[in-house]
Amino acid sequence: MVKLNITRDAFRLKQTFTISRGSRDVAEVLTVHLTDGEFTGRGECYPYARYGESLDSVTAQIKAVEAELTSSLDVHALQSLMPAGAARNAVDCALWDLTAKRLNTPVWQLANLPEPTHITTAYTLSLDTPDAMRASAQEHAHRPLLKIKLGGEGDLERLRAVREGAPEATLIVDANEGWTGATYDTLAPVMLDLGVAMVEQPLPQSNDDELMGRARPLTVCADESCHGVSSLDALAGKYDMVNIKLDKTGGLTEALALKAAAIDRGFDIMVGCMVTSSLAMAPAMLVAQGAKVADLDGPLLLGEDRDAPIHYKGSEMSCAPRALWG
Repeated sequence: MVKLNITRDAFRLKQTFTISRGSRDVAEVLTVHLTDGEFTGRGECYPYARYGESLDSVTAQIKAVEAELTSSLDVHALQSLMPAGAARNAVDCALWDLTAKRLNTPVWQLANLPEPTHITTAYTLSLDTPDAMRASAQEHAHRPLLKIKLGGEGDLERLRAVREGAPEATLIVDANEGWTGATYDTLAPVMLDLGVAMVEQPLPQSNDDELMGRARPLTVCADESCHGVSSLDALAGKYDMVNIKLDKTGGLTEALALKAAAIDRGFDIMVGCMVTSSLAMAPAMLVAQGAKVADLDGPLLLGEDRDAPIHYKGSEMSCAPRALWG
């Protein structure tokens, strides 16, 4: 018999983190613990209000399937038991972790993946005034890849300020659904001149048909428009890349399936995260192996982290210690 325990954990951020939808100073996450008496598997999720999720709603989703979780449920049966989203992510990753501990076999072997190696992650600059973003870019100019949060009036000024602050870094942009098609048409050539390599979710998911057939001189990545394998059909002709986040796919199991299906259909791969701890990064790092862009900087934005955290040397991310997960 497996026992379920759900905890709410809060991690202080190094500084206020702002995107077009709001600001936060603390990362509040939900952690699922599955214990069989000898071993405990853990998984972390970030309930996202953009998708109608909260700590309370995700807790209720998990508790609703407690009977199945505490019997003989595995990650494959879980996919039809729970919908994609943060709740299933935490459970899915906890089941992978528990199985790895029981069998004394790392998750990458259980999933028939190549042994993971270190990767380079993007580092995110919070949305702010041009002067503040220039200063932040200067502080992190040594990093090879910077991600800039945009999504409103003054975006071009912010971009120019960041480029001044970090003249050598490759830049990617996250508009968080804050643009229109016309905005993209106006900004894309300028961004290319500024050395921007990609823009993430420029248009709202509900209005991204504007991208269909549109000239895309600047690579466009689907984030809010891409959740699992079933969402890929609607992305063809609109996007060049997909951002895989485990809180969207509902865990590692679907994330790996989405990665394989997206590559098969010709999409480039980005693997992203919410502002979460090393426990959430560990399974995501398995998906990020070989991805064109890894955006797994959550712990770098925190003022505190889990015990046995993932080690970052600059923007280079080491593999997760098994004491943490997997």
